[in-house]
Amino acid sequence: QLQASGGGLVQAGGSLRLSCAASGYTFSRYAMAWFRQAPGTEREFVSGISRSGANLLYGSSVKGRFTISRDNARKTVYLQMNSLKPEDTAVYYCAARQTIVTAPLLSRSGAYDHWGQGTLVTVSS
Repeated sequence: QLQASGGGLVQAGGSLRLSCAASGYTFSRYAMAWFRQAPGTEREFVSGISRSGANLLYGSSVKGRFTISRDNARKTVYLQMNSLKPEDTAVYYCAARQTIVTAPLLSRSGAYDHWGQGTLVTVSS
């Protein structure tokens, strides 16, 4: 089970940190990712992190503004979002994919086995 939290309303230029807590499985065996979906659009890859946290991947629209991290002891993945823009408004979902250590990070939503319920981020102009 994945439980996302930390969403809310923020002004453009502001920051938010999302958290996703995992339970019920061995967190360190899973690559983690954040996706987002705005109304009327397809789900978009935001960022991914490998099992150890050594490898990171970002979508082009958030690179340089968002930072993904994880704490395997706490079974939690984070998304620090800075310099937020109105176009970042969406429901943000965390996702997990069981992988081997050397597996590459993937941006396809279909590659992920488990999904959280989503947390809404609204950025006002």
